[in-house]
Amino acid sequence: MFYEDFKMGTQIEIPEAVIEKKDMLEFALKYDNIPLHTDENYAKTTPFGKLIAPGVMSLMSVWAKYLEVDIMGNEFIAGNRSQTEWLKPVYAEDKLYGKAVITNLFKRNDKNGIVELTINICNQNGDLVIINRTQAVVKSRP
Repeated sequence: MFYEDFKMGTQIEIPEAVIEKKDMLEFALKYDNIPLHTDENYAKTTPFGKLIAPGVMSLMSVWAKYLEVDIMGNEFIAGNRSQTEWLKPVYAEDKLYGKAVITNLFKRNDKNGIVELTINICNQNGDLVIINRTQAVVKSRP
């Protein structure tokens, strides 16, 4: 979609992503190797009571599902900025789903504009666990 095709308030449903324990541990060991993500005995002593998934992994698991929807297509140029809030822990085997909403649009120049998406990510209980705001540079209609 070209920049001009996006409308404020448009909602995009994002398919479910499951946080598999094996994947969670592999990711944590490689990218976020702290005991809260990798040491089950330690995690039991925390307020969470068990291992929690790395926040970036949780976000990217849902982001990968968002990309499957591919609303921007070939008109996507690049990301511009992203801001994430982690509100509640995500655990192994949690099922995450999201809804992206177009929350801002602004023209940069004759060639492109910025499309801002706010993605609210909930777990299987309906608890809001992550909010992400991402701005993407999108081609304008020629």
